[in-house]
Amino acid sequence: MKLEVVQEQLKRWGEVMIRTASAEEFELHLGDTTIDTEKRLISFRAADAEYILDGDSIERVKVHWSHKD
Repeated sequence: MKLEVVQEQLKRWGEVMIRTASAEEFELHLGDTTIDTEKRLISFRAADAEYILDGDSIERVKVHWSHKD
């Protein structure tokens, strides 16, 4: 999937869930995610670490709706 599509959907929804080619899943938030289309990288900080992902390894973007737990 093109990195630009990930960026577009993140801007549209404010939050997306992605799956990488290595089957890892991440939830990205617009306010704390940086997408560098020149270097083809996605970076963000989570509670456990700072992540830098290969932007061209994204296989799926998923949007989920608000819900009560």
